[in-house]
Amino acid sequence: MALSVGIVGLPGAGKTTLFNALTGAGAFEYGKEHVGMAAIADERLDRVAAVIGSAKKTPAAIRVVDVPGTGAQLLGNLRQADAILAVLDGFSANAAPDRDLETLKLELQVADRDHVERRLERLRKEAKSGDPGKKAEAARLEKLLAHVEADGSLADEGDLPPELEPLTTKPLIPIVNGPQGLDAKLELELAELPEEEAAAFRDGKPSALADVAGRLADALDLVTFITAGDTESRAWTLRRGQTALDAAETIHSDIARGFIRAEVIRWDDLVRLGSHARAAAEGLQRLEGKSYVVSDGDVLNVRFNI
Repeated sequence: MALSVGIVGLPGAGKTTLFNALTGAGAFEYGKEHVGMAAIADERLDRVAAVIGSAKKTPAAIRVVDVPGTGAQLLGNLRQADAILAVLDGFSANAAPDRDLETLKLELQVADRDHVERRLERLRKEAKSGDPGKKAEAARLEKLLAHVEADGSLADEGDLPPELEPLTTKPLIPIVNGPQGLDAKLELELAELPEEEAAAFRDGKPSALADVAGRLADALDLVTFITAGDTESRAWTLRRGQTALDAAETIHSDIARGFIRAEVIRWDDLVRLGSHARAAAEGLQRLEGKSYVVSDGDVLNVRFNI
């Protein structure tokens, strides 16, 4: 399953514009939740695909959810997101991004408090059956509720019940939409241009959207691996520290189930030598088992048998 990021922001901050720039979804319906996929540009994929002669190249992607407001119920739709982008107004005459960021943090905290309170009400009813597990969880939630009602955050607490999926423990990445940050409207216009025209307009400067993707990758501690063949070269993401078996599962559950070995080569070695065969002859392509920890920039070919 693709990693997921939620976009939040106060009215007029430009969050839906940023969503469209990232995803190309063309979603502008007011008051509706928008969901799309944002491709992660990666020069390494382009170079590997060119060397292999792949007919198709597919960048890694992140699922993006744009919620239409900051109420507790709407923010609750982001509980399964891996990170949150906070879009802050930097254009208006009275713009105060730092103030808006604190407001959004408070909204997330309030949403968590309401979530704990609703879950506690349900558990109190269930605990009347005498179930010791339900009683223990209710007692834990009572302490958590007291903590957040005293202006504390669930992020301060360790060993939280996994069912809570708190918002305030997720990485929060502020994006200023303005002269001192990212111009979401301009990035949307450039995203709609052919790649060559957009690059010419930027005059060699990197895309601001690439910076957003990079900050997401850093916040989530992601690594990218590549699968490469005649038909397709494709980039995939894993959390740092995940293994070749996790990579196989990311590609397809059947591949993970029948995992035998993974052929591994560094992307730059493959580009320099021009083929898997030559890399193997040079001793730069090796076989690794399920527990091999995937490194950023690895090119993997998983051998499997179902």
